[in-house]
Amino acid sequence: MKQMEGIQLFEEKKVRTIWDQEEEKWYFSIVDIISVLTESIDSSAYWRKLKQRLKAEGNETVTNCHGLKMKAADGKMRMTDVADTEQVFRLIQSIPSSKAEPFKLWLSQVASERLDEMQDPELSIDRALEQYLNLGYSESWINQRIKSIEIRKELTNEWKNRGLKEGVQFATLTDIISKAWSGKTTKEYKILKGLKKENLRDNMTNTELILNMLAEASTTDISKATTPESFEDNMIVAQQGGNVAKVAMKELESKTGKKVITSLNAKDVLQQKSIDKNLDNK
Repeated sequence: MKQMEGIQLFEEKKVRTIWDQEEEKWYFSIVDIISVLTESIDSSAYWRKLKQRLKAEGNETVTNCHGLKMKAADGKMRMTDVADTEQVFRLIQSIPSSKAEPFKLWLSQVASERLDEMQDPELSIDRALEQYLNLGYSESWINQRIKSIEIRKELTNEWKNRGLKEGVQFATLTDIISKAWSGKTTKEYKILKGLKKENLRDNMTNTELILNMLAEASTTDISKATTPESFEDNMIVAQQGGNVAKVAMKELESKTGKKVITSLNAKDVLQQKSIDKNLDNK
């Protein structure tokens, strides 16, 4: 089952979701929905009591709900009771709330938008732009980030064409590229920036992101030109692609006198921008 985890916002409150690509349906965290509708201090306790009552009544909504791993508040992946769109609609009927009707409209919109995106990928890009803007990223950084997604996709497609497998092989080649240009594996890079589950690219500066794009685009171009056959051949190509970006980085550092690789993450950068903005307004 191919899944894509995400967070949807209803009236600025987070609802954890998972999109199942094979079933083509959303799954929603039930406790998050209860938190939105009831404003309960302990939505987990509310759900336990509601579940007991519904089971006693023979309500199939609870019986058919199942658990999926979702990121909890502490950053760890934990089993969470989820429901698809149809189940959520039925569940709402058991929860007295003044927000029931607007939530139903929101739920319908979420389901519709995802299906629309499958028909028109540009809509997905537009939503990504909007989400990054809401998080406080600059437009120039967002444009680079969207481009980096395209370049990464081209690279992984090239690897697939070479008969490589997602998972260990993709991760190994990615680490080789990263180590070649930045001197750090993906894990080492994330440790430097104080990251855990967060996406590394979302926490790169503009320059870091551009150089990473150069490394991956170069790897794709070299692969197409040399047509590596074995995994070992692809490892050599990954090293060569990373080295292209390394040369560019060293040249830039020699001109600016500043190191490109930094421990700054997105949170640090956005906080500093907020501070600078407040100072400018005084």
